[in-house]
Amino acid sequence: MGHQNIGKSGTSILLAGLALSLAACGSNETSETETAPEPVEEIARAAVTSADGTPHGEVIIGEGDGGLIVKIDAEGLEPGPRGVHIHTTGLCEGPDFTSAGGHWNPTENEHGFENPNGAHMGDFFNLEIGEDGKGSVEARIEGASLKDGANALMDADGAAFVIHAGADDLKTDPSGESGGRIACGVFEMQQFKPVQ
Repeated sequence: MGHQNIGKSGTSILLAGLALSLAACGSNETSETETAPEPVEEIARAAVTSADGTPHGEVIIGEGDGGLIVKIDAEGLEPGPRGVHIHTTGLCEGPDFTSAGGHWNPTENEHGFENPNGAHMGDFFNLEIGEDGKGSVEARIEGASLKDGANALMDADGAAFVIHAGADDLKTDPSGESGGRIACGVFEMQQFKPVQ
């Protein structure tokens, strides 16, 4: 099990992949009196905001082969690297967002990709915020699922996504010394319909 960054391109692999797979599902021929149901895929989406409600982007998670595909789009932040993580509880109460709990860690590892006992499933490499206040990255979480199995993201108390004030050192347990929690979003299950 592990994570893999899969790019910072403008084209979303997550949404493109979902659109292709769903388009294939909806390509069956129907008679003139029948209409094919619109293809639908479940995703988890979190709108990320600061404690005062300022929007700071969104995170979309879908299932792919053998794990989850994560697309992070951030905005309105100071330039520089930011620690970003999935947290274990779907609750974002300001001002410090401690209500989101610790990092999502169903495998009970320690924090960080440079930690020999790491990483948490909710760990990511740092999100680089550019001079325009924006940052974007896509990653995979191997061995995880949205709703089913031992490593399901959306368990009874949900999950949240948190942006931290500083960079993650990728090794210090439990949170990588990434500073305070400056923005948070609760994941909600939604239906994704590709544009036709």
